[in-house]
Amino acid sequence: MKPVCCPSAQCAAMNLQTGNKVRKAVLPVAGLGTRFLPATKAQPKEMLPVVDKPLIQYAVEECVAAGIEHVVLVTGRGKDAIEDHFDASPELENFLERRGRQDLAELVRSISNLARFSYTRQKEPLGLGHAVLSARDLVGEEPFAVLLGDVILAGSVVATRQLMDLYAETGSGVLTVVEVPREDVSRYGIIEPAETRQWLGRTIYRIRDLVEKPSPEEAPSSLAVVGRYVLPAAVFGALEQIPPGRGGEIQLTDALRVLAQQGELWAIAWEGKAYDAGDKLGFLQATVEMALQNPELGPPFRAYLRSLQL
Repeated sequence: MKPVCCPSAQCAAMNLQTGNKVRKAVLPVAGLGTRFLPATKAQPKEMLPVVDKPLIQYAVEECVAAGIEHVVLVTGRGKDAIEDHFDASPELENFLERRGRQDLAELVRSISNLARFSYTRQKEPLGLGHAVLSARDLVGEEPFAVLLGDVILAGSVVATRQLMDLYAETGSGVLTVVEVPREDVSRYGIIEPAETRQWLGRTIYRIRDLVEKPSPEEAPSSLAVVGRYVLPAAVFGALEQIPPGRGGEIQLTDALRVLAQQGELWAIAWEGKAYDAGDKLGFLQATVEMALQNPELGPPFRAYLRSLQL
């Protein structure tokens, strides 16, 4: 295992020069969104709006804020709206400009200019691990980030940037975890920490093992993985070797266990807010709380909520 060195600009720069720079991110968006039916019968879950942006745009903007240059979206049948959203729309831009809405035209244009986008298809929903493996040809043999588009992490730092910085020092896989109530551990992948350290004022854990959706009695901790990863290209080899699990799916957790057993996997405790917008309640919580934080909508929306006398 590569040790966590003392944080320093010199150390980070040295590791960036030795191939630890993360330039690409993989966003798996091929899921069927069954928890949101019937709303997702004819539109991707990732395009459901949270306040004024589709859910997937929050993850893409996090990539951009982290310094990611190339976003790879793993799509599936019925996901064309995602590609259209991040594509140029000259007809709409010209229409808005003719109507004197230069501000909106620039807003629309900025979406397609967020990053370099590539797309690949996951022909069957065979698990998160299979989705990540589907991006191998576009990622190549270099480290990369993985972001689940139905999770929004809000805080004073950029979650993916934080992972990238630790990866630059260690060259080991890194993921984000949050503490969840013990009764909720069966909804998440849960880590078994081998040791705890402090890094740049943050709590980090070397991971001994991971368990996918354990019962409260079987969970090795209450530290849940929340959809942010920075991984070495070696994870592709692990994904190719692990056998399919339940339902014939290839799980990313199983490949991460391989890295953990080699002593090559760390976790950072997230100190901000984590919204699991992949289910209806989490989606509503994200919408309400992020609307309250919106400079334009927050004050009148807060007044409206107070008027309900809930």
